[in-house]
Amino acid sequence: MAIFHPRLQPRRTFLADMGMGFAGLALGAMLNRDGVARADWTPPDGKPHSPAKAKSVIWLFMNGGVSQMESFDPKPMLTKYGGKTIAETPFADTQDPKKLALAKVSAPDANGVQRNTLYPLQVGFRKHGESGIEVSDWFPHVAGQVDKLAVVRSMWTTDSNHGAQTQFHSGRHLNDGTFPTLGAWVHYGLGSLNENLPQFISIGTREYWNRRDGFYLGPAHDAVPLRIDPASPLDFSKPQRPRQPDSMEIGRELLGELNSLRGVEYPNDPAMAARIASYELAFRMQTSIPDIVNFSEETAQTQSLYGIDKPHCKEFGMQLLAARRLVERGVRFIQIQHGGGGAGAWDAHSKLKSNHEELSLAVDQPIGALLQDLDQRGLLDETLVIFCTEFGRTPGTQGADGRDHHIFGFTVWMAGGGLKRGVVHGATDEIGFHAVENRHYVTDAHATILHQLGLDSRRLEIPGRKRLEIDHGKPIHEIIA
Repeated sequence: MAIFHPRLQPRRTFLADMGMGFAGLALGAMLNRDGVARADWTPPDGKPHSPAKAKSVIWLFMNGGVSQMESFDPKPMLTKYGGKTIAETPFADTQDPKKLALAKVSAPDANGVQRNTLYPLQVGFRKHGESGIEVSDWFPHVAGQVDKLAVVRSMWTTDSNHGAQTQFHSGRHLNDGTFPTLGAWVHYGLGSLNENLPQFISIGTREYWNRRDGFYLGPAHDAVPLRIDPASPLDFSKPQRPRQPDSMEIGRELLGELNSLRGVEYPNDPAMAARIASYELAFRMQTSIPDIVNFSEETAQTQSLYGIDKPHCKEFGMQLLAARRLVERGVRFIQIQHGGGGAGAWDAHSKLKSNHEELSLAVDQPIGALLQDLDQRGLLDETLVIFCTEFGRTPGTQGADGRDHHIFGFTVWMAGGGLKRGVVHGATDEIGFHAVENRHYVTDAHATILHQLGLDSRRLEIPGRKRLEIDHGKPIHEIIA
């Protein structure tokens, strides 16, 4: 009978055999908990499927529903016929009564009877740039960059409540269940540009129905939430008690040894390798992330450009400056939520003028600065910026001075990343009710972004998770350069 002796085996193999039984059980449990250990999950190789024109995405999401008429799709007929019912205008025969009822384009008259009453524009518009694109006077800084924009005025969706926030991110109505968001698909499909930083980051408040991203792709593809606070930018990024740098390094080395041993036992397990890499990334982020949100190396001129010296736009300005620093260092997808919490700050059922004027003041200068800054640094051509919201607002009055939710036609715009500059695509009718020209469901915006990143959504599908045709969307080729 042979006598067992550890020296007869390679040290790593012996340790793997002896020590990884319990460790393997524990790590396997964690992987199953995280939704990673699945036989049908074969991750992509991290390479684009076709030549990519963009490397990164900055996703600016305005929670609550921005009025398309008071931002990037002016409708002077609303002012001309303001206070009149639809029936009293030349547009009566062009409107679907069922859709009018759904959109609540109405207000009570003196007798309390609901009337389909148009609400005048609450702000002026002017043409800007060589393109002559009309932009609301509430967005003067964005208007100054209008020749960089591809404006799509013909978006539509189906969720008439604020679950549409999730729908714009995932492409699916909440009643359908939970599905990965666009950022999760990008994270799933592409490899890292910087091994010390997460490739998918979320900034700003996300409501509970829109807080996750990965879903059946696994929590490894959820965005990493980031605060613009050098002292505490990440949850759980600091030890509970002070530790010496050398002890932290010893702990990191030990973790590396244990991960290597696991690799001996399962050398060809890509899911295991991905999870180990994520744990190691968490350690490296402890030093790399605080540097991102420390603006001391940025000039006073740059900080002023983003409006960080102004109370009304300081917070959003810091978020967008951090976004530029993140893409500069190779982060793929930065998802920034403005006005998050509850239904969303842009949800102007009443006092639309004061609501949108205040919120526009908070975001306009930082967004204009981001576009200008990216362009002058040579980053805009490889960074795709999108300004979006879950739906628009009705052309009719709600109450005395508001607009209700509107799903039949609204506006988003994109810039950079190989898109045409200074163009408008699609149109709504004369009162901003229906998308009537080149209509686009929200996943067409997704498909355009994926196309520019060199990704084919069909090649990212998970076995057993067949997606609907509308989930994939179609790239908006008319705005692609």
